[in-house]
This record gives sequence, structure tokens and C-alpha cells, in this order.
Amino acid sequence: MKKPHIIIFNPDQWRGDVMGHLGNPAAHTPNLDQFATEEGVSFSQAFCQNPVCTPSRCSFMTGWYPHVRGHRTMFHMLHEEKGEPNLLKVLKDDGYFVWWGGKNDLLPKGTGMDESYDIRFQATEEDFQRWGLTPREGSHSGDYAWRGEPDGEMYFSFLKGKLDKGDEEVYADTDWARFLGAMDFIRSYEGDKPLCIYLPLDYPHPPYGVEEPWFSMIDRDKLPARIPGPESWEDKPKILERIAVNQNLQSLTEETWSELRGTYYGSCARLDHQFGMLVDALKQKDFYDDAAIFMFSDHGDFTGDYGLVEKASNTMQDCLTRVPLLFKPPAGVSVQPGIRDALVELVDFSATVYDLTQINPGYDSFGKSLLPLVAGDCDQHRDAVFCEGGRRPQEFQAIDRGSNSDVPADPKGLYGPRVVEEASEDPFVHCKAAMCRTRTHKYVRRHKELDELYDLINDPGEQNNLIRDPDYSEILGELRERMSDWYMDTCDVVPQDKDLR
Repeated sequence: MKKPHIIIFNPDQWRGDVMGHLGNPAAHTPNLDQFATEEGVSFSQAFCQNPVCTPSRCSFMTGWYPHVRGHRTMFHMLHEEKGEPNLLKVLKDDGYFVWWGGKNDLLPKGTGMDESYDIRFQATEEDFQRWGLTPREGSHSGDYAWRGEPDGEMYFSFLKGKLDKGDEEVYADTDWARFLGAMDFIRSYEGDKPLCIYLPLDYPHPPYGVEEPWFSMIDRDKLPARIPGPESWEDKPKILERIAVNQNLQSLTEETWSELRGTYYGSCARLDHQFGMLVDALKQKDFYDDAAIFMFSDHGDFTGDYGLVEKASNTMQDCLTRVPLLFKPPAGVSVQPGIRDALVELVDFSATVYDLTQINPGYDSFGKSLLPLVAGDCDQHRDAVFCEGGRRPQEFQAIDRGSNSDVPADPKGLYGPRVVEEASEDPFVHCKAAMCRTRTHKYVRRHKELDELYDLINDPGEQNNLIRDPDYSEILGELRERMSDWYMDTCDVVPQDKDLR
């Protein structure tokens, strides 16, 4: 059987609700909208397994939940030498040509990382000359002068605003460079091997900044209402209250919030444009029909909800855990284009790839192939979805300070409001937490502080914690039992190869 090309368009921190075809009037995503309704499927209820980058990527590239091997931090990645697989290497070992252009947050340096790809693209000066573009600083580069004064109300807002591209067509940052490198490779590839194109891009990850025409493309008046911050943080995760105090955004006007959110939406619009270019390039090369195309994000973003920006690593609001997930199978695989409302998880991504390619990855995983949903053979997939994060009180290696956990977190750093709290010695701040979410309710078990329970039908913004409400005791018991079953079913994996005694 001819193996399909695997195309992975993987933005960073794209909320699941910022797409036009899912009913957001401010989102400008015409290419994804057409793709979802005419050619592929969009899963409106897709959820990640951890609300920050590396743990989520380790999860969707293995089909394992973070607790299976302790992947709950930004600085513990997948180690093949320790028996931890990853989809890219499985594909490469099975005869795929793997082209990787983008961020890492998946594999550690110096431990055989290059065994998972054939090309890891980095743009050169000659590339920019050929494209006729000037290399620009990325979102996380430069002197951060746009932040303003450290005691100013905007200092921790992440609002960079309109990017100056000069007279050039685009603001040629690292994301554009990686994307254009992928376009060049697709157009020039003449090899016999099936392709895996992995594009883990930075956008729309904050800082929130984008160039024209995407900056002005978003009608700020059409933005959905923000979820307001609570009157009291008493029954909310303590880390959220600490982050809110540290970010100091309470005095921002709604007009400023709209500008911030409009810029974020503009970043999504730029990605939509790039996705359209990617589809066109595949069609021009005659690769499109033979390609399985996946578009999904690793996690979401607060973007003003609850009066916060960025994310948190142990809280489970839908704006952080619900992500876009779109998929088109190759020709010959049954598909009924449109929107699917079934609950799905990102661990289902790798399971779907293995199903499509008929590859036995050689290990047990917990994803479920999406092909029956895509074909329209069923309309249910999972009865609940799960997400988890945080750390035990004395689990100092799980403090995300890089390779040296003895260096104090910088409270004035770009991520200072969050990382200083994640490093707190207070066991109630960065405690372990796990989410069990059904269509109607969300339960969050918190290890050292008050649990959370939300009625998502009557309170979709997750503002009223019902954990102490006796009227919900039966539902709470059911969700606790469901979470217990999940942990029992997924708590470990036994290697398939047996040792000689």
C-alpha cells in the first residue's frame, strides 16, 4: 500500500474558539473554514493533555498522557535511549523522509535528536536573499523596549502590537523563515520516500504582535465578550490569583483588551494565510491528494479571559485546554467533510497517523484513531477528556527554570508573573492537578487545594465553582470515579519486548 504524506501544521498557543467556521464572528480564517467544510473535518471539542508546550508535545507525539512517564515540565523531553518513542522517529524508521522546520520543545539536544529527522531546517542569509526579505527579530528576540516601564500597566501585557515590515511583503521573522523553507522544500522534492513535513510554528504564542494586513484585518467590535475575572479568588486555584496580582492588568480598559485580543486574532489570521499557501503548494506539486493534513495547536491562551494573559501550567480552563484540530485524510480514505462535535484528545493524533500508515509503533499508547469519526461511521468518540499538570511540593526538578533550578526566577522577566509562582515553596500554589471533562461538566482534582467542579451548560465560562454544592454531589462522585478509572487504565505502559531471565 502506498503510504500517504503526513503534513503537520502545528501552531503554538491557538485557542480552540478562534475560527470562523466554529461561529466566532471576529476570527478571519477563510482557508481553514473552507478546508473544514469542503475537504476535511474540524473537531470543535478537541483538548490537549497539558496546558503548556513541551508536556503537550511529548503527549501528542507518543499517545501517552503526561503522567505515564512524568512529562509535566518544559525541561523534560522525550528520550529514546530511555525507552520513550516519538512519532517522527517511528515514521523515519519506517521509510519516511522527515523535514522539520520550527521550534523544538520535544527532543533534548545531544541525545540522538537528529535520528528523528532527515532535515532540520534553519534559514541562512542566502535564503533571505533568495526570498527578497530582511531577517527580522522573532517575538522573543530584541530588547523588549515595547514592554514600556517595569511599573507600567502594560509591562506584563505581552502586547507588542503592529509589527513594522517596512516596504516588504511580510515581517520576515523566524516563523516566516521556517514556513518559506517548507514551501521551498515541497516544491523541490523529487525523492521516492513519502514525506513527513513537521511545521511547529511559534504563532500565535505571545507576545501578541503581527504585521499588516493581518493586524487590521480583525474587526475589534465583533470580538466575543471576555470572561471576566472573579469577584473573589477564594474558590479558584491560588496560582491564578497570584498571576493576576503579578501581571497587574486590572486597570486596562476594555479598548486596550480589544486591541490585545485583536492582535492575537490577527496572528491567527496570518497563520490561516500560511495554511492556504501550504495547501496550494501541495496541490501544485501533486502531493495534496496523497497527503494526510493535520492542523492543531498544543494548547490555548488566556488572551484576556479572567483578566489574564499567557497561560498557566496547572489550571484547566477551556481557553487553555481546548484547541483547534483539523484533519484531511488522503484520497481513498472515507471522509465526510464538516464539523464534528465529539470529544477528542490530542493523543488521538498519533493513533490516527499509525492507523493511516498501518505502522505498528512497537509500544502501547492511549490514543484512538479519528478515522471512524472522519468517515461519519459514528458520532461519539470519548465520554470524557483529560488534562493534567503541576508538581508535588518537593518535586524541585519540576520547577521550570531551565537546566539550573538553583537560579531564582526573574520576577521582571517576560514570563515572570507565572514562573515565580511555579517556583513557589507554597504547596498550594503549583500543586498537581488533573481535569476530567465531559460534555456537560468539568471536574479538576487539585492535590493540595480546593477541587473544582463546573456546570458547563449553565456556566460555560467556568466562573462558579460548585465543589461544595450538595446538589452536585452525585455528579461529583461520578466524575471522581471516571478519573480513577482513567488513572487505572493509563498509569503505565509495559514494554512489548520481553527480557531473558
